[in-house]
Amino acid sequence: MTLYRRSKPLSQLEASFLREKVRQLIKDKSFSEGAYVLTSGKASNYYLDLKPTLFSPDGANGVAELALNELENTWVDHVGGLATGAIPLVSAIVMLSYQFGSPVPGFFVREQPKGHGTKKLIEGLAEGESLQGKRVIIVDDVTTYGGSAMKAIDAVRKAGAEVILALSVVDREEGAEDLFRQQAVPFKWLFRASDFKSQAA
Repeated sequence: MTLYRRSKPLSQLEASFLREKVRQLIKDKSFSEGAYVLTSGKASNYYLDLKPTLFSPDGANGVAELALNELENTWVDHVGGLATGAIPLVSAIVMLSYQFGSPVPGFFVREQPKGHGTKKLIEGLAEGESLQGKRVIIVDDVTTYGGSAMKAIDAVRKAGAEVILALSVVDREEGAEDLFRQQAVPFKWLFRASDFKSQAA
């Protein structure tokens, strides 16, 4: 288990500056208005696609730094999430945690077990390594109802892990907080949809 502690934590002013920088990046690269149908089938007048942000160098670094800032002084063994949305986020967090001198390993959960080879549901762990008894943080790029993150949470709980936090980059404010509360999972977000909708004009 690792006590995540950055060698030089962000000051409140630095965190505020970084947050605004990342908010603007997400607005420019990942937020759009219009008529959309979400995965759930629900209609929406805006859409958040975090992939362009998380696959850009400044976006990946900025989001990962904000995420790690939320984990300061947290005892954690692994960070992971559901494929495919969480993969770039997990990768960025893992890499930056190493650079900050407090490395946290990662993993991802498949939608379905791999159909060949090892037939794993949880990927990224070395042979003989497991999540049994480990403290795990589940991350997601965008939460709506929280269903995607809960798939990952259910999988790692069945593997014997303790989920100490669900962390979303953007919460659409449509029920995820209530779901995680019902499942006794602490929930944090870096941004809410209102951070972008209120700015859109």
